[in-house]
Amino acid sequence: MIGSRYSLAVTTISLFLSSTTHAFTPSHTRTILSSSSRLYSTIEEAAPVVNGEDTETGNKNVDQIKDTSRDKVMTFAYDMSMEPKYEKPTYPGTGNGLSGDEGEYDIIVIGSGMGGLACSALSAKYGSKVLCLESHIKVGGSAHTFSRMHEGGKYSFEVGPSIFEGLDRPSLNPLRMIFDILEETMPVKTYKGLGYWTPEGYWRFPIGNKEGFEKLLMDQCGEDGPKAIAEWQALRERLRTLGGSTTAVALLNLRQDAGFLATTAGSLPFVLTHPDVFGDLSLTFDDLSKTVDEFVTVPFLRNFIDTMCIFCGFPAKGAMTAHLLYILERFFEETAAFSVPIGGTCELGNTLQRGLEKFGGKLQLNAHVDEILMENGRAVGVRLKNGNVVKARKAVVSNATPFDTVKLMPPSDDEPKKLTKWRNDLGTLPRHGAISHLFLAIDATDLDLSHIQDPAHLVIQDWDRSMQDSQNLCSFFIPSILDKSLCPEGKHVIHVYSSGGEPYEPWEKLTPGSEEYEEYKKERVECLFRAVENAIPDVRDRVEFTIIGSPLAHEAFLRRDRGTYGMAWAAGSSAPQSGILGSVLPFPFPNLKTPVDGLLRCGDSCFPGIGTPSAAASGAIAANTMHHVDSHLKLLSEASKKDPLYKFLDAGIMGQVYKPLVQGFTPSPELRTDQFVAGAGVAPVDYTATDPNVSERVDLKK
Repeated sequence: MIGSRYSLAVTTISLFLSSTTHAFTPSHTRTILSSSSRLYSTIEEAAPVVNGEDTETGNKNVDQIKDTSRDKVMTFAYDMSMEPKYEKPTYPGTGNGLSGDEGEYDIIVIGSGMGGLACSALSAKYGSKVLCLESHIKVGGSAHTFSRMHEGGKYSFEVGPSIFEGLDRPSLNPLRMIFDILEETMPVKTYKGLGYWTPEGYWRFPIGNKEGFEKLLMDQCGEDGPKAIAEWQALRERLRTLGGSTTAVALLNLRQDAGFLATTAGSLPFVLTHPDVFGDLSLTFDDLSKTVDEFVTVPFLRNFIDTMCIFCGFPAKGAMTAHLLYILERFFEETAAFSVPIGGTCELGNTLQRGLEKFGGKLQLNAHVDEILMENGRAVGVRLKNGNVVKARKAVVSNATPFDTVKLMPPSDDEPKKLTKWRNDLGTLPRHGAISHLFLAIDATDLDLSHIQDPAHLVIQDWDRSMQDSQNLCSFFIPSILDKSLCPEGKHVIHVYSSGGEPYEPWEKLTPGSEEYEEYKKERVECLFRAVENAIPDVRDRVEFTIIGSPLAHEAFLRRDRGTYGMAWAAGSSAPQSGILGSVLPFPFPNLKTPVDGLLRCGDSCFPGIGTPSAAASGAIAANTMHHVDSHLKLLSEASKKDPLYKFLDAGIMGQVYKPLVQGFTPSPELRTDQFVAGAGVAPVDYTATDPNVSERVDLKK
């Protein structure tokens, strides 16, 4: 959630971009899934699990929360080839999914989360005819806002991400970069800290203030204060080259084909002046705790680092080193600030939607995709829930989670083994648990909040327990401190949410509205109420109304299978389907590409991972990959002129030097229509045009 977390060594990026998935074998048909395929996080071994049931010892997903000591790394396992044990509940306000018209487009994007919207909007800017299909009646995926009326007043609540950095001005946050490329603005208000409520009491992390952070270390670490400062500086120094690569190449320079040689060529001066970057290739994606253990011993500082990583699902143990790089480089610059979008988090999606439609793209809400259609081994469109078929000339892109994507490709007889393996791998990837929510509308009459300076806060009950424990760590957010439009005058709205470690099974068997369900909701969110009481002791007396969002509701409203926070492949080894890069480096993400021609994925289950800016970056990489390298270079050149900070985006003369060498391979063959005019690749191809003067056609796959 916190801004852009990824700063990658240029050579690491290059290796990633040169990776492809596997050989692409077209076929009309599919085989039945094997239920024997099981995957787990590489952090710890697990017994075979079927829908959360440990076939040897009982229920692993639930049992693991009985021991949530600090050194435990929690992941959850389900076999997606098994039928759900319980019927999924439906909720008013999510739509019935029955909208959506027939048609034909260049690109169809499934899902309007940050990845899907970024992919759609940038693809439209590239000149493709784009349709983005959203099952929900709201745009934005997890980044949306809902409202309730109470005694004639309107109260608006956030449902997903709440902590953003780098949205108030041009920055290295890829989401802000995309806004600027689309020439769209989103008003925000800023704040300069993050409140912490811990067993030792309240303290505040001051963003954009290096001296303030060092003072915090001195205040909180006692006689170990100087040691903590020295250890922090040593950690920063160790990672300085990797962090510095942020301004050598951006995520928006990336594409997943040979064209990366041209689009990242502007980084060559950095590589030549920082040769030590080659030695850090594996470190970028490796387990951060290995580096932290090498340099940091002071408990307070180790705790702080863990909290900075937990927004990506893991503490330092299990998190990539890349999670910390942006924070090390950016959070201590004077201009750094957190942002509250005016009007709610929904404005993130609204801003991208405006960009999409500005360039001729289309978004259809309440349009649920039932199946990705294939012909001759190629994704050629989708079938909607209402039965309508929408065709895709270039590609289909799924912004759904891997667990939801595999449901869109039902198995059938005699499909390629690589497709079966891909489906099994994605369907059984480890994931984070679910999230519980508490939404509070309170009376703020005579409420003095002068003791807190910021709307965003973290609450940790016990440092000796896992931060993935949903009963130990949570966040609360009071956006109405800065954005008065979210509720009536004299009121406040508060969103409290647990960490993503809530097991789904106890909820799965409950019926919404039943007495048992309502009692269990109150039991599980009691810790969330107590969290807010740290800052507002009489909050229960001030409540106008409350809404409890269970994992069942989280799943339904945010379209996340089993309410998951996201994929949870712990750093330190390569995830399945991670491509060539995964065979040489510990790359903990599945590929954007798939074993199906014309099918890509994007979103927080792909590189660069969980978080709103990261998901948006994955959509940008997918859009770049689907378009000719010349178009990508022109977009980067245009973006570099938007602000002096963006100058490094331009690949410059070296990009033009490399372009003739790679342009014939962009987009890569599996993303092309099956036949091209002879000589295609020298310039961007109009996939829909026919030239009656050209008789020779070349099948570039042969």
